[in-house]
Amino acid sequence: MSVHAIDPSALQTLSAIPSSDRVLQVLVCIARAGQSIAAREIAAQTGIPLSTVYRQLAPLKKWGLVQEHAQSGLYEPGPLAMQLAWGFDHHSYLMAEARPEIEQLVQRSGESVGLLVHVNGQVICLDMQESQQALRCSFTKGSANSLLRGASAKALLAYLPEPVQEAQMTPLAEHEREILQAQLAQIRQQGYAVTENEIDEGVWGVSVPIFSHKDKLEASLSLMAPVSRAQQRHADYIQMTIAAAARIGQKLRYN
Repeated sequence: MSVHAIDPSALQTLSAIPSSDRVLQVLVCIARAGQSIAAREIAAQTGIPLSTVYRQLAPLKKWGLVQEHAQSGLYEPGPLAMQLAWGFDHHSYLMAEARPEIEQLVQRSGESVGLLVHVNGQVICLDMQESQQALRCSFTKGSANSLLRGASAKALLAYLPEPVQEAQMTPLAEHEREILQAQLAQIRQQGYAVTENEIDEGVWGVSVPIFSHKDKLEASLSLMAPVSRAQQRHADYIQMTIAAAARIGQKLRYN
């Protein structure tokens, strides 16, 4: 598995979870780790006492949501997590409506396209269909990334409630906050986000938010391409992605 860095603001969110939800807090920590993780590390990241972490791990292991690595004693997602992932892939309404549009956008543009959502202070990649042309990109299906960097994240952050935006920007210096706030205002004005070299060097991306009934923010649709290939097609890529996101949103609203 690839390693996914835990965003500090996401940890603050986890620490605020009621004690009755600690078992879910432990499960989320393991899911976000992206690799096998020690109980002590879970305790450090969540702020839960180590003895309590072990108590929460017991039912998770019993139900197959978590398994303990036989040799190292580290913890990782269990077999039931595979069933959950399969069920989401095959029965999620968002995935069902988005996938044909993603496939069409990949074919029309010749570039990679992803579907991303905001969950508890992070951006989760639900689907990533890659171009047949080479592209080195940090986004893979199931990966988690910060809400502060990249077109996919900013297209979501711009439309999240102000308290969520403020919580995300708390660690930033004042001048960084001002720059980001100006970027988010521009995204809301034009309806999409564009970044270059912001997460991966040499990668240009455009991301468009997807809204369902009553303008509920559902996800962002992102097209990613090497800067060298995108230079002559910025306008085309932006319009293609806007149109595809609009069609997905229309399906979610009326189907």
